[in-house]
Amino acid sequence: MTWSKKSLFYIFSGLCIFSFAYFFGKSSLLIMKSLFTKEEIKEDLQSSVTLEDSENQGFPACPELPPYLTGPFIVEVNKNVTLMDIMSENSYLGEGGRGKPQFCKAQQKIAIIIPFRGREPHLIIWLHYMLPFLQKQQGDFGIYVVEQSGNGTFNKARLMNVGYAESIKDYDYNCFIFNDVDIIPMNDKNLYRCSKNPRHIGNSVDKFNFRLPYNTIFGGVVAFTKEQFLKVNGFSNRFWGWGGEDDEMYNRVVAAGMKIERPDPTIARSKAIFHHRDPGNQETGKSLHLISKAGQFMHVDGLNSLEYDVIKRISNKLYTKITVNVGIEP
Repeated sequence: MTWSKKSLFYIFSGLCIFSFAYFFGKSSLLIMKSLFTKEEIKEDLQSSVTLEDSENQGFPACPELPPYLTGPFIVEVNKNVTLMDIMSENSYLGEGGRGKPQFCKAQQKIAIIIPFRGREPHLIIWLHYMLPFLQKQQGDFGIYVVEQSGNGTFNKARLMNVGYAESIKDYDYNCFIFNDVDIIPMNDKNLYRCSKNPRHIGNSVDKFNFRLPYNTIFGGVVAFTKEQFLKVNGFSNRFWGWGGEDDEMYNRVVAAGMKIERPDPTIARSKAIFHHRDPGNQETGKSLHLISKAGQFMHVDGLNSLEYDVIKRISNKLYTKITVNVGIEP
């Protein structure tokens, strides 16, 4: 009887060990299979952002209002973040800061153009907030940083024209958004898209107490379809130094028979990064006579009179940077 109890004990123990080993091994295989599947999905997501339209014709159109928007968020302009941090946070981006939705066809193909010179800390903060922002909005987008070479007088408008001219060499963009590097939206429901008229996306900025400082202002962040931008012949190339090119563009839009659209100011709230005026970008006071003659000169001064030399063009995982010589102030 004693031997029989021992036998039963050994048999029972063996069954327990066998069962544990069997189920543990099966669970391990399932876990490994799950991890492998996740890696496959990650690879699919990474490859899908580079698909051309010919490869995703079967996808449905993305909804007019993206489904994952959450509304207002806080922008911390002194946040400690590096370009490497931003790259790791946005690993699905394609070369040149190209992004597109994985499972639907974007409403528009958007080139975001940033006129630039020597403002790297602002650019890092802008990228930190804007790349996730644009992906949540299901945009098919590319980021273009257009930098003026040298230390001469800054010509922001000419750089924006260059951004347009260079971006259309890469892709058939149909929407162009011109964004100052120091303006960041504070609400992801402020859609970075073009409309039936030119849009003043950055119309509610904190430095102006979220109001328009005057009714004809049209700067900070503005959007044009390709047809609209060609209709006004782009920006004037004649504005050297700070100010005036946005007011002149407002007059071009009116002269071309269009009107300015502005999103609800409570949704369009944006953060301006404070900075001192850049050397070479001082207010010149020479622009008033050009503003008043926008309708007269827009057919001869703009995209069709643009001259520049590309010094360097580099694409990385976050943006395409185009360094150009735009000439000197006459």
